[in-house]
Amino acid sequence: MNWTELLNAGIEEAYRSTEGLLRHVDDTMLAWKPDTGENWMTVGQLLRHLPEACGFCMRGFVTGEWGMPEGVDPADAVPESMLPTAEEMKSVESVDEAKRLLAEDKELAYAMVKQAGEDRLENQATTAPWDPMEMPLGRRLLGMIEHLAMHRAQLFYYLKLMGKPVNTHSLYGMD
Repeated sequence: MNWTELLNAGIEEAYRSTEGLLRHVDDTMLAWKPDTGENWMTVGQLLRHLPEACGFCMRGFVTGEWGMPEGVDPADAVPESMLPTAEEMKSVESVDEAKRLLAEDKELAYAMVKQAGEDRLENQATTAPWDPMEMPLGRRLLGMIEHLAMHRAQLFYYLKLMGKPVNTHSLYGMD
């Protein structure tokens, strides 16, 4: 298997299972967040972050377009300046908006794998604004699929904490 096949299979699984979890969410849940602890995203903020977790970041690695504020060089960014507190994060207005944004991000992820091409995926050394260690572009893109999967798991546990009827099958898009 090559990078393109691996990444495309990962994109399909990650987005399919995330889309499946979204079927368990409705607009009345958007303001919910866990009662204990601090710096939790609301469901609406998490649904807004999901479409920024994979394709959006892949675009940064493939094209250099990170969407940073004017005058900020991604190479000079530090994690604290890149990560807003949960209270500062944007929220979706509806589950339908979240579904639309996720579908757009899925297409962007596939497009970025295609644009990168197998040679760059295998041979181009890349760093991330949050990690100066060099690694192949393909590994960085795989990490973005993992990023989406982590936030999918976060949504799964939010649903569990709300008492929704989700299980392991729901987490992996098999229900």
